[in-house]
Amino acid sequence: MSSVLSAVNRPRLSRPSWLSPKVFRTEVLAGLVVALALIPEAISFSILAGVDPRVGLFASFTMAVTIAICGGRPAMISAATGAIALVVAPLAKKYGLDYLIAAVILGGAIQIVLAVLGVAKLMRFIPRSVMVGFVNALAILIFAAQVPHLLGVPWLVYPLVAVALAIMVGLPRLTRAVPAPLVAIVLLTVVTVFVGVAVPTVGDEGVLPDSLPTLGLPQIPWTLDTLTLIAPYALGVALVGLMESLMTAKLVDDITDTHSNKTREAWGQGVANIVTGFFGGMGGCAMIGQTMINVKASGARTRLSTFLAGVFLLVLVVALGDVVAVIPMAALVAVMSIVAVSTFDWHSVAPATLKRMPYGETIVMLATVATTLATHNLAVGVVVGVLTAMVIFARRVARLVEVTSVLDPDGTTRIYSVHGELFFASSNDLVGQFDYADDPGNVVIDMAHAHVWDASSVAALDAISTKYAARGKTVEIVELNTPSARIHDTLAGQLGVGH
Repeated sequence: MSSVLSAVNRPRLSRPSWLSPKVFRTEVLAGLVVALALIPEAISFSILAGVDPRVGLFASFTMAVTIAICGGRPAMISAATGAIALVVAPLAKKYGLDYLIAAVILGGAIQIVLAVLGVAKLMRFIPRSVMVGFVNALAILIFAAQVPHLLGVPWLVYPLVAVALAIMVGLPRLTRAVPAPLVAIVLLTVVTVFVGVAVPTVGDEGVLPDSLPTLGLPQIPWTLDTLTLIAPYALGVALVGLMESLMTAKLVDDITDTHSNKTREAWGQGVANIVTGFFGGMGGCAMIGQTMINVKASGARTRLSTFLAGVFLLVLVVALGDVVAVIPMAALVAVMSIVAVSTFDWHSVAPATLKRMPYGETIVMLATVATTLATHNLAVGVVVGVLTAMVIFARRVARLVEVTSVLDPDGTTRIYSVHGELFFASSNDLVGQFDYADDPGNVVIDMAHAHVWDASSVAALDAISTKYAARGKTVEIVELNTPSARIHDTLAGQLGVGH
């Protein structure tokens, strides 16, 4: 009887959602669409980094498969990216592929260390206006990347793009059983092949590999000089990769109304880059465009789609390279254009929204967008956006400090009451709010409604006391809360404040 009861009470293992036939079909088709979209991107990023196309294609395979297992954000796509390519391009150009691979492996190790140190928790300090700027800049970059494929091409490219766009806009209104991007890619490929239309194809972007990636170590001298050489690039790979990946993970969280493990995602990116380096890849991070195809356009929600995107990519370029090579670029341009339009936060630039939004929020968003577009680096744009937000926030909070005063009935003591947060921006104005010349001999500064945050605030209080002391008057600072009293007692009189 007890064994029966224990069997009843034993918790049941949850069944993976992708085992459902409907979900499984969605994940498989989504993975196939993403794989097709990854191929020209990976080739382009390889060229940008100054390496052979197979380096970017193999990196996309190993990144996607590894992050599907180790990552913390299901359905997010990681592969070779332009941001990482820009970081490692100077190293590859000057010292060669092996040094690039070594930098990628070291960068992955740094990412794991940063994950253990809790770098993912810093995401809470990224304001919404920076996120909006990140998304909008990303959409503009995705669309801008398609423009070269529409210039100097045969006129037939334009009707093909129009047909593909019509399919992706109209088909979801009829059925969502099959992803519209996949239908557009297959239909345009069949038409161009059987009709014999001469338009740019995936094969024109670069030579596809015909063999599997092999495991190996970079052929470099394992010396301190080599470490010194690759360390700055490795740090760049780690920081840029983590920033883009964690930002993308947060975006997918918002789209899917689910939570992801950012710390796991951070060290998962590190593991994926190490694995990619050992297989001769150029490294990578989360890809926002392909992730949007997977999550928004195709409806994927599990790790299976990410895993299959990598597997399908390898199968397509190695076993079916001749078939993939004839896919018209017009189809992929249309897919990415739809992704760009759907990614852009149109509500954020609506006149009504801009009118209601505080000007500081708009400035932060525009700073993020402008910097990203100027540098073609999302990580730099986010950093500038966060710094801009910090400055605006500091200015706003600094104005919230208020000093009021009353004279006691016998006229011998002036009592000042300070309200607000005292830090480097607000404390500078504090010194000028006291009447040193006309106040009586005793001054009391009541800090019950204030908080002291830094050394600048303590220095300001010291300066106030010094100015009164120079006139033979005494100052008493009272009602400091515990954290404020701790920093004040530690630093007061130790900061070298003069008369």
